[in-house]
This record gives sequence, C-alpha cells and structure tokens, in this order.
Amino acid sequence: MTTLKLTQIGNSVGVILPKDVLARLKLEKGDLLHVTDMPGGISLTPYDPGFEEQLEIGREFMREYRDTFRALAK
Repeated sequence: MTTLKLTQIGNSVGVILPKDVLARLKLEKGDLLHVTDMPGGISLTPYDPGFEEQLEIGREFMREYRDTFRALAK
C-alpha cells in the first residue's frame, strides 16, 4: 500500500504520484486519469470506464447488421 500526501498546487490541492505508481498505471505527464466512485471509496484508472460499454454497443450493432457489413465490404 502506498500512502500519498495532499499538497498545495497553485490554488488547488493535489496528489503527486510516485514514479513506480505511474509506471504501474503506464501513465505519463499529460495523460488522463479517470476517477470512479466505488462502494469502498474511489478508483483511479487510466482507462475510461464508459469505453467498454460503448464497445459492447458497437459489437451488438455489428452483429445485428452483419449481412449488411459483408455486402458493403465486397
């Protein structure tokens, strides 16, 4: 477990992530970090939690119109 300290950054308060945490999350300066409310607190992840839902909707659409996509591919 890593303990992080809140620090003043300009007019805001922030957390500085250590290099090992950035490496584990495969994050670099300028990357986006998504915050999701969880039953036991929050989750920080570099992956957009809504993306999987959008991907599944796209897959369903492609399955439904499979024949149309095949005809268009010819």
